[in-house]
Amino acid sequence: MTVRLGPLVVDAVEPRVVERFWAAVLGEPARRALLSCRRQSRAKTVKNRVHVDVYVRAIEPLVGLGATVLAEYRPERVTLADVEGNEFCAFLDPHLDDEPMARAFAVCTDSDRPEELAAWWAEHVGAEVRDGPDGTPRWLYGSAGWEDLIWKFVRVADERVVPNRWQWTVYTADEGVRVDPQGNEFAVRPPAPPAG
Repeated sequence: MTVRLGPLVVDAVEPRVVERFWAAVLGEPARRALLSCRRQSRAKTVKNRVHVDVYVRAIEPLVGLGATVLAEYRPERVTLADVEGNEFCAFLDPHLDDEPMARAFAVCTDSDRPEELAAWWAEHVGAEVRDGPDGTPRWLYGSAGWEDLIWKFVRVADERVVPNRWQWTVYTADEGVRVDPQGNEFAVRPPAPPAG
């Protein structure tokens, strides 16, 4: 069964503040397509297991909007946190247009078994599995709904201790399944009716 992916649903203390930050970073149309926020039910206690990767021309404009630099891996990338501490990676691209200041190109999901999870999701979203930089098959291309995004499954050793604060949306008629084999929760929405 193939399903279509939709926007990320982000838990936030102040949903409108987080949405305004991301609208300023990505532009409002891209923000709406990529993420929406809801009021959190629990406080953030650990690093998010889901985040986005963006291309940016420069880091300073994001810091000017309230982002915090967490780690620098120059000249390739910088790890930042948004206005509520949500981690994301900013890859430097000096040839990127000035507006908007960033372009999302990947959604990253932490996993201790990324190849297994990538294969499972590839089957469900009709994606092509390709190798990550370590030569293992864990990056998805052409996922239904995320055709312009790479879905990276990132190898981590840490154990999941709380539900994900960033969840993806899945459009499907089967509203019974809300968690994947590795415990990642996702929002389920019915598919849109055909046009016409």
